[in-house]
Amino acid sequence: MNKFFSFFAAYNRYKHLIGGFIVATLAGSFYAAVYAAIVAASCLELKDHLYGNSRDWTDWLCTLLSGIIAALMFYVLF
Repeated sequence: MNKFFSFFAAYNRYKHLIGGFIVATLAGSFYAAVYAAIVAASCLELKDHLYGNSRDWTDWLCTLLSGIIAALMFYVLF
């Protein structure tokens, strides 16, 4: 369990999870939530690239995963 939490604590991955969840939650439908999570993840990776850092596909996947979780919650609840 410690490896699980240390994975998300490294390189601000927990911020990607929270951000993707919030953006997808504010979307109006299931497909809009998934699309919003993809756009948010891509924008965050573009920001990293513009600041001179390397792209991290794990961060992109964490953002997308949390967006998909929020979309599924939206789909189940509404």
